[in-house]
Amino acid sequence: MKTTKYFRATRGRPDRARIKDEWIQYVVQHPEREHVQADGRIRRWARIEAMEGRYLRVILLDDGETIHNAFFDRGFRP
Repeated sequence: MKTTKYFRATRGRPDRARIKDEWIQYVVQHPEREHVQADGRIRRWARIEAMEGRYLRVILLDDGETIHNAFFDRGFRP
């Protein structure tokens, strides 16, 4: 899994440390929704059943494979 320096730095935060790599890979490979930002970064969301059905947002760089950010999105509405 390719990641940015920013992603690796934020991984140590208590709210981010519990996010499993397998969940991130799941969102990347099976997004329920995708949005390309103006800067080319790609937002992908998917529901994570193991986390009470919360939606995980993963931000990819414009190459479509490098993980820049991942967090549970409280504001996402399917």
